[in-house]
Amino acid sequence: MPNKVVHFKSIGPVTFFRNRRSKNMKISVKPDKSVLISFPYFISEKEALSFLSKNETWIKTQQERVSERRKKYESGEVFSTKLHTVQLLSGSENDVETAGNVVKIYSDNFESEKGRVFLDNILTQVFRYEARTLLPPRIKTLALAHNFSFNKITIRNNKRNWGSCSSQNNISLNLQMMKLPDHLIDYILLHELVHTEIKNHSEKFWKKLDQVSNGKARELAGEVKKYSTYTI
Repeated sequence: MPNKVVHFKSIGPVTFFRNRRSKNMKISVKPDKSVLISFPYFISEKEALSFLSKNETWIKTQQERVSERRKKYESGEVFSTKLHTVQLLSGSENDVETAGNVVKIYSDNFESEKGRVFLDNILTQVFRYEARTLLPPRIKTLALAHNFSFNKITIRNNKRNWGSCSSQNNISLNLQMMKLPDHLIDYILLHELVHTEIKNHSEKFWKKLDQVSNGKARELAGEVKKYSTYTI
């Protein structure tokens, strides 16, 4: 059962992920309260399900903590993204209006599951537009400045990482980067550009990344960890 999502009545969606690098089974609860169970290839489906069942109480506790920590959204809030002003407004049903760079999102309750899902979907669309508009020209500028070359750029909504670089030097970038300050966006772009030359995270990689990030590679990597790859 590799990379399969199963919905459980008690804990919601669970992703079963067979990981070649895993030596043990591991459960994590994500910011949207979904569950990921990672396990080695030699572990059977039955063993993974049993491990999940034994840890159900712990999972529920973590999900409760996620609910307590996650940002609350209310009608009347106004915030800015890279290119838009977003207004949260009270409405009898979930709806959205756009006028220029203003996005008006309506809901009768932004904290209900239905309201949060709707808000998440709209903000993801906003971030996708902004990422497609801003990231390709920026990475081209950085590549030119530091003598890197790459094949093509794709924009995705990835919950697992901020970016990746294939063996063919195709770079995939996470639209969630639009939540980050500009200096961290540049760091991630440079990180992937260095991977066009060095396909691992060896000391050679970090030395090269330091050279193109003013000696702050490790510091910037630590800053990025403070942000989530989930929309809300």
